[in-house]
Amino acid sequence: MSSSVGKVVCVTGASGYIASWIVKFLLRGGYTVKATVRDPNDPKKIDHLLKLDGAKERLQLFKANLLEEGSFDSVVQGCYGVFHTASPFYHDVKDPQAELIDPAVKGTLNVLKSCAKSPSLKRVVLTSSMAAVAYNRNPRTPDVVVDETWFTDPDLSRESNMWYVLSKTLAEDAAWKFVKENNIDMVTINPAMVIGPLLQPVLNTSAAAILSLINGAETFPNAAFGWVNVKDVANAHILAYENASASGRHCLVERVVHHSEIVKILRELYPSLQLPEKCADDKPNVPVYQVSKEKVKSLGIEYIPLEVGIKETVESLKEKKFAKL
Repeated sequence: MSSSVGKVVCVTGASGYIASWIVKFLLRGGYTVKATVRDPNDPKKIDHLLKLDGAKERLQLFKANLLEEGSFDSVVQGCYGVFHTASPFYHDVKDPQAELIDPAVKGTLNVLKSCAKSPSLKRVVLTSSMAAVAYNRNPRTPDVVVDETWFTDPDLSRESNMWYVLSKTLAEDAAWKFVKENNIDMVTINPAMVIGPLLQPVLNTSAAAILSLINGAETFPNAAFGWVNVKDVANAHILAYENASASGRHCLVERVVHHSEIVKILRELYPSLQLPEKCADDKPNVPVYQVSKEKVKSLGIEYIPLEVGIKETVESLKEKKFAKL
């Protein structure tokens, strides 16, 4: 794109972990960013954004509520791109429908409805998740390669009480239906567990997974997850917006490892740390699997190694005084 055309974009949920990095990189790239937050008067939500290079000149903050239809209309007007990242992610859920599913599904549709009214809009980049990709009844074993053609089975998510997984699956599904009917150009970014430095002052769920291991946990979970660096995730969003030929979904996983492997890496990086010695259960280790890197390579992402991301996360947790090291 030429230097100024397409340079006004909107980022929803801008105070979040991934979104803050997207805003940082967009400002660095010369974009004007219209950023939405739930409460523009809360310093915990906005101070770290106002400190970013270029924020004084090109960052505008707006109040918008995911569940309020039309609350994104005025923000999206005049934007060429919309990065929709806002969606709650936490585990201790009392009312999954109200806390996770409604904000994810209705919120996504509300933002897309605003996009449908904006004649300037060229493309929407939706922050989805591997949660919307990998959880179906297919086996996941070391020789299995998960790719963008996989879709999570909502019934399985309900049976297993995986409410966050369900929220992301239903939201992405609703989004694809809506953009087809309304002729909107959308691409999705589907990261796994995201680690790396924190820009925001509050702890996010995926960094908390590392924090629990270094803050005196007795055991580590018997779980295997994909992991990816937040800088790669933010970059992927921007490349997916800028690259005209980008389309569809993009799985973002540097590596799938069992939690025991995360502990091993932490032990090598920080030999003096008190780390959990044993698994939370006596069952065999949940198997790892592979995730295709073809689609992401086509965007131009060269992954930052997992070890680097783990170190960055720990250093960031220390600096922000979350870690009792």
